[in-house]
Amino acid sequence: MKIRITAVRKASYPDLMAKYENPVEHTCDVLEGQEWISTDGQCPKGMCPSAWSSMREFVEALARGEGNFYDGWMKNPMSAMISCNDGFRPVSFYIEVI
Repeated sequence: MKIRITAVRKASYPDLMAKYENPVEHTCDVLEGQEWISTDGQCPKGMCPSAWSSMREFVEALARGEGNFYDGWMKNPMSAMISCNDGFRPVSFYIEVI
């Protein structure tokens, strides 16, 4: 089964970066609107490893035909909205069966 993963929003918290983060040369490359296709629950080429670790279980479940996470959480029961685990610049991903 194919699952589309779409980056729908990218946030940034400069106040938290200034307070807690060491200077970083390279940060997230994900762009809003960017899409990936997962086939049979596999990590798509070019997907951020950290983002993948946040969404992997949901993508794999959707690929197995499972859905309706948390008893009706999403309007589309064969989808999920997951954010990566970067507390300074999180990206929200919409994951859906296609």
